[in-house]
Order: sequence, then C-alpha cells, then structure tokens
Amino acid sequence: MMNILILGANGKIARQAEKLFLKETNDNLVCFLRNSKRLANQASERVTVIEGDATKANQIADTITKYHIDTVYANLAGPMEKFAQEIIKAMELTDLKKLIFIASLGVHDEVPGKFGEWNNRELKDYLPPYKAAVKLITASNLNYVIIRPAWLTDKDEIDYEITNTGEPFKGTEVSRKSVASFVVKASHSSEYDRQDIGLNKPNTDGDKPSFM
Repeated sequence: MMNILILGANGKIARQAEKLFLKETNDNLVCFLRNSKRLANQASERVTVIEGDATKANQIADTITKYHIDTVYANLAGPMEKFAQEIIKAMELTDLKKLIFIASLGVHDEVPGKFGEWNNRELKDYLPPYKAAVKLITASNLNYVIIRPAWLTDKDEIDYEITNTGEPFKGTEVSRKSVASFVVKASHSSEYDRQDIGLNKPNTDGDKPSFM
C-alpha cells in the first residue's frame, strides 16, 4: 500500500488512473486540484480531495509531508515549466524521489515522417513549455518516469507499447485508459525509473490519428 499524490486530479487521464488505483491496488489517493468541488463526491476512506496550486512548491511540500506521500503523479496542463520547477523543489524539500509526469509526444523531435510533421504543426505553441519541463525533470535527481502519450482517445481499452528516448515514436494514438494503466504500473515498479517513455497503441501508424 502506498500514498499517491495526484496533481491535476480532475484531468481525464487522472480520473481513469484514480479508478484503476482503487480497483487494482490498496493505495490511498490524495487528489490535488485547483477547485476541490469538482471531485468532492469522490472523497472516501481511500481518497482525500484537497484544493491547491501546483505552481506553489510550499503547498505541494506541505501535502507530501501531511499525507506521507510515496509517489507524486503529475497530470497537469498550463505553465508546464513552472509546474516542473515547483514540483522538483517540493520533492527536494521533502526528500521524496518518485515522480510520474505526463508530458507530450514530440518534445524530443522523435516523431518521424508525415505524422511528425503534422504533429509539430498542430502542437507548435504547445510543445516548448513541455520541452522545458522535461529538460528540468531529467536534469534533477528524482526517480522520474516521464510519459509521452500519442494523441489520446476515450476508448475503453488497455492496449499500448512503449518507445524509449532516442527511438522513433511509434503509432499515432493511444487510449487515456492505457496511459492510466501504465501510470499505475510505473507507480509500483522501479523498472521505468529515470526513463522518458513514449506510449502508443500498436498498429496505429499513419499520417495523423484516425479520428482527425
């Protein structure tokens, strides 16, 4: 049993991960988000919902300490470089090592071919903050697991393969449930520590995702 801090706990992947943590593990979840009312009805014996700002290291650190957190899982959207800075600071202050961080495909210019060209056009303004965040995390001393998902679907399936840093990204899409499943797996294993991993559904290669 572990205590998992989920930053950005109302995100779509995070909500899937919360369900899987509760179903497949004995972990306790601390759901940290800007507006706690969004998840107020999710509170239970194993789920604590708190309001907080992930751009403030002191709030993250206080939560880590209060709830004896073992792993931070960050599923955020917004000022990604600032989030990374403050998460790293909070974890260093509390001597916590394990971080799972959702980033974006394309941060290493690792997406090949026409899909890579399309992806770079579509995410032109979106990628630089993620690139900066990933650079900060990989330079830290944390046991990070960075996840770069393909374009996301809401399919009710767990079906994924991984690519490592330096390898061309595969596929074009992956389900949020698949990403969530990998988050749960990585939380309970050191196998992927200090790795930066691409995640896609097998056999979805193409010039763009099938739903675009």
